[in-house]
Amino acid sequence: MTTAYQKQPAPRRILCLNTHQSSIESLLPGKQWQLVFVNSLAEARKAIADPSIQVLLARIRTVHEQGLSIAEEILFERKDLKAVALIDQEVLDDPQIKQAVGGLFFDYLTYPLIPDVVRYSVGHAYGMATLTCGCAAEDCFDGDDSYKIVGESPVMRVLLEQIARISHSEAPVMVGGESGTGKELAARNIHNHSSRHKAPFVAVNMAAIPENLVQTELFGHEKGAFTGAEKRRIGYIESANGGTLFLDEIGDLPLQSQGNLLRFLQEAVITRVGGTVVMPVDVRVVAATHIDLEQAVKEGRFREDLYYRLNVLQLEMPPLRERGSDIECLAERFFQQFCQHSRCQVKGFSQQARQVIVAYDWPGNVREMVNRIQRAVVMCTHPLIRPEDLGLERRKLSRRIETLSEARGKVEKQLIQSTLMDTNSNLSETSRMLEISRVTLYKLIEKYSLGHLLGDGEEKVKGTSHRRVPRSTEPMSAHD
Repeated sequence: MTTAYQKQPAPRRILCLNTHQSSIESLLPGKQWQLVFVNSLAEARKAIADPSIQVLLARIRTVHEQGLSIAEEILFERKDLKAVALIDQEVLDDPQIKQAVGGLFFDYLTYPLIPDVVRYSVGHAYGMATLTCGCAAEDCFDGDDSYKIVGESPVMRVLLEQIARISHSEAPVMVGGESGTGKELAARNIHNHSSRHKAPFVAVNMAAIPENLVQTELFGHEKGAFTGAEKRRIGYIESANGGTLFLDEIGDLPLQSQGNLLRFLQEAVITRVGGTVVMPVDVRVVAATHIDLEQAVKEGRFREDLYYRLNVLQLEMPPLRERGSDIECLAERFFQQFCQHSRCQVKGFSQQARQVIVAYDWPGNVREMVNRIQRAVVMCTHPLIRPEDLGLERRKLSRRIETLSEARGKVEKQLIQSTLMDTNSNLSETSRMLEISRVTLYKLIEKYSLGHLLGDGEEKVKGTSHRRVPRSTEPMSAHD
């Protein structure tokens, strides 16, 4: 008779500060616990660089003793740690010790130590550390990648898949979405995962450039081109040569400058203001806007030919209120980031704060969340952040519950869009993969305004003529 091999769980790592090694080892057996013993702040800092250490076990003797100050420093640097104090009963009579232990430690144990009680307390602390840090420390925290997009919700999974596909293309991209949803973050991710990642990423906010300076800012100028041009200046387009140019708020580009940008996109050449030399440039353009450019085209505020040149590939950033479980995860992530850069006493969010964070409509999206959490971390005077610290009292909650029909429509649109991109707009293959008829596919493409993903020409389905939207990647003449 054979028995299946069952893999043993890895030992849980505990940082032991100023403790007697042999006595602690007898209380916490080696098969279940891996103990790291330190006696100085330098040793402790080196040890907590390892994120697998989740619990601090600290011997505290007096308020003036070094162990307490070291524990305080460690817990300021690693706020995700859960700390358990080992302390003599009589020391607890000191009011300062009471305040310090109550404010810093998850639990405390008094001498003489009882093995079962120690194991329960440390195990409980480890379990709580793992539970509360899972989202912020592992799934959400960026580490060295400052531009990582965080999210596990369905809409974000679709978005990340689209970014991965778009990154392998050289076509221009139009990123849409409400203000504060992270359009520049998406552009940086496209660049960082592309073959151009070693070349420059240059971001330009078109709304911040005065109308009379747009030409020189984008294309540069030669010395003496105008009064005050004392030396040659390299423009944003030229400085992004070989890399990616991100044009944020492209809808604010003045109409008279749109023709020059169109020529650059069509011919991949520029001429500095005041110059005569035509210079080739190799730049991929990613543009972003929070306004309806199609409406701007109809109103004559944006050139139609430029719109189609920029809008080859589309990426829509979802508003924060539609990201479900990501909302709380993002809040925890930003809390951890801000705590790392401030010596705050705040431990986290209260349950009421978590509830209002999830329920709030977030009209300012991620940018608003960052602002509110940063202010709360600095100004909060309690161990846990409350709704009023965030400025999100219950009376301010206005989140509208999304209907089932609306949710289904969003998922349906995203699925059709991603499948069309996967099949390179092959309608037969797309309808087969989605298990719907071509007639149904045409109706859905029209319903969700996805015609820009199709090519030129007409398709007839059961005698009905369906004209496709002109493909924006077709070459244009200089007279267009």
